[in-house]
Formats: sequence, structure tokens, C-alpha cells
Amino acid sequence: MTYFLTIIINVIDFLNSYFLNYYINFRAVPSNQNRDNFIDKAFTVIAESIVKIMPIAEKEKKAYIYYRDGLAAQNNGDYSEALEYYKESLLLEENKIDRGETLKNMAIIYMSNGEEDLSIETYEKALVENPKQPSCLKNIGLIYEKRGRYAEQNGDLDQRDIWFDKAAEVWSKAVRLYPGGYLDIENWLKNSGRSSIDMYL
Repeated sequence: MTYFLTIIINVIDFLNSYFLNYYINFRAVPSNQNRDNFIDKAFTVIAESIVKIMPIAEKEKKAYIYYRDGLAAQNNGDYSEALEYYKESLLLEENKIDRGETLKNMAIIYMSNGEEDLSIETYEKALVENPKQPSCLKNIGLIYEKRGRYAEQNGDLDQRDIWFDKAAEVWSKAVRLYPGGYLDIENWLKNSGRSSIDMYL
């Protein structure tokens, strides 16, 4: 599925460039909605064509199709449907990087639904499949940091420190994986006195 995704990303880049060149030449600018609708339709047609013609095992093709449908449903806000597609994809997908990406998307949905414990559990599963996903660590830290703030509002400073320390632990790992990518988190670590010396090593 990784190969599919790489091809499709290149296709989207091409379509964006095509639209830009076309409308520069004709001195007309399309609305963002029209352009996005065109790209969405083109994406679906091209992706389906690629899936049909690529010499790849049927199982992997089905895993990709379920993932693609899950991503489309998630982008449309149909979270329940998206989760079902992602679960079907996981039953077929064997590539660890792709499994990690699917699990991460599921964790994002759980997080949006307020199912924080399930979200953390799913992010951790994603990291088992692919440890190099700093966004998973970042989002786990967001949950911990929020719980710390709530504890502080309730006057429970000991519990606050426990949650803030947990946030600092995962955020330090995220910063190491993605240096310069989470400046707000780096500032929080410094301002809270939880920035470790080896964070950037």
C-alpha cells in the first residue's frame, strides 16, 4: 500500500500543477471548491485505475481500497463508517508502516469522539507498528497535558504534576523525532522546566 500512496501523492501534486498552469494560461482562477471537487474525483478515478493494473496481490489491493474508503469517510466526518473500513483494512494489511498509519487515523477519530483512553491505546499500537510517528506521541501528550490542566483547576497539584510529567516524557520523544516541528511543545517543555538535556540528541 505504501507504493500506492506514493504514486497517488505524486498524482495530486501533478493535478495541482495542472490546474495552476491551465488557469494562468487562460487568465481565470477556479474557486477552491471547484478545484478540490475536481481533484477528489480525479484522485478516485486514478487511484482505482492504479489498483486495477498494478501487479500486486489481491489482498494488498483490498487493504488499500478499505484504507482509501476509510480516509474518505473520515474526511467527510463519517467516523463510524471510517472506523469500519479501517478495521477491515487492518485485517488484510501486513506492511507495518501502513498498519501504523491506519491505526493512527483510528486514534485520531477516537480522540475527536472524546474516547481518550481508547485513543491512547490505539496510538500506542500505531507506535508498535511504526515507532517513527512523532504525531502519535504529540497527540498522546496533548491528552496528558489536558488532564494535567484539569487537575490543576481542581486544585490537585500532585495529580497535575503526574500528568504533566507524562506529557513531557512523550513530547520529548516527539521533538527528538521531529526537531523544529513542534515549537509550541518545545516552548512548553522549556517553560515548565521539563526540557531534558538530551532532548535534541
